Amino acid sequence: MKRFLAAACVLAASALGALVVTGTAQADTRICDQYGSTTIGGRYVVMNNRWGTSAEQCINVTGSGFSIASQQGTGSTSGAPVSYPAVFYGCHYTNCSPGTNLPIQVSQISSATSSISYNYVSGATYDAAYDIWLDPTPRRDGVNQQEIMIWFNRQGNIQPIGSVVGNATIGGRTWQVWRGSNGSNAVVSYVAPSPITSWSFSVLDFINDVRNRGAITNSWYLTSIQAGFEPWIGGAGLAVTSFSAAVNGGGNGGGGGSTTPPPASSSCQVTYTPNQWQGGFSADVTVKNTGSSAINGWSLGFTLPAGQTITSSWNATLSGSSGALTARNVSFNGSIPAGGSQSFGFQGNYSGTYASPSSFTLNGTACTRG
Repeated sequence: MKRFLAAACVLAASALGALVVTGTAQADTRICDQYGSTTIGGRYVVMNNRWGTSAEQCINVTGSGFSIASQQGTGSTSGAPVSYPAVFYGCHYTNCSPGTNLPIQVSQISSATSSISYNYVSGATYDAAYDIWLDPTPRRDGVNQQEIMIWFNRQGNIQPIGSVVGNATIGGRTWQVWRGSNGSNAVVSYVAPSPITSWSFSVLDFINDVRNRGAITNSWYLTSIQAGFEPWIGGAGLAVTSFSAAVNGGGNGGGGGSTTPPPASSSCQVTYTPNQWQGGFSADVTVKNTGSSAINGWSLGFTLPAGQTITSSWNATLSGSSGALTARNVSFNGSIPAGGSQSFGFQGNYSGTYASPSSFTLNGTACTRG
């Protein structure tokens, strides 16, 4: 729930004209400037971003994240928070992290992964927010049109922008989904039912879900990935203890979940071999590269028929357990040479009549069936 008002956005944009960049952070670099920032690991930017209050806020920056040392502002729980100290990869207003490949068009993303660890405190009102920003243009300044917020934790009487529109299963977790607008940009928020202290996950899974809701298209651009806190009251001791993000190009639409499959290609072939019994089934899936060049990093999208739920899997990481799914390679099977193949499998339950998935997409391109 940041940057609610247009006036606040103008203030933030104008203040960033005098952005304080303190250079590369050493151990426990302290930042108290309103929009002060520094870099860590030669790859990420940590920003104080005290946009909603004139009261002092200071953060201590470490080699892998930051902590809030003091936070003197107070916000109304029926309105906006007072700040958003965060660490980010990509471009935020005119500040881009070192060597970033963002903005990048969604259609060109083959994978986008991240890992985050938080430290929480009691007695404060805040949310632990993970932000994904997208825009129709590859902008490196100003406010993006679409914000995706992942609420890893919330304390106090606060809630996301807009209203509840349902639930979603992403990354094997169930989220309450909110949707609305803060007057400057649209927001889709995913709220965890209980606090999550650390998680390694696919950012692309959330982007795909927002795309499937019609909020963006594959022609939009991912501009930044951010993780931090939105405090309303208090917050000293809150910390991002570690953060990493990586976005790889060479994709074709993000894979998985597309309601209109692209034309079949001769570059991949999927063999789906099920074994079923009363109320249960397993499936062995072989992905063959029928193209002339190697595939480095693969995402196989498919939709399980209604009534089927996956309970376990091997040799792949699945984005969920039912409905539209994405299976991604693990560390040891990410490369498929020309003419070669990789296999994975899963086991699950079903009700009604058993059926197999009707189509598959590899890195966003439809495959033939073997």
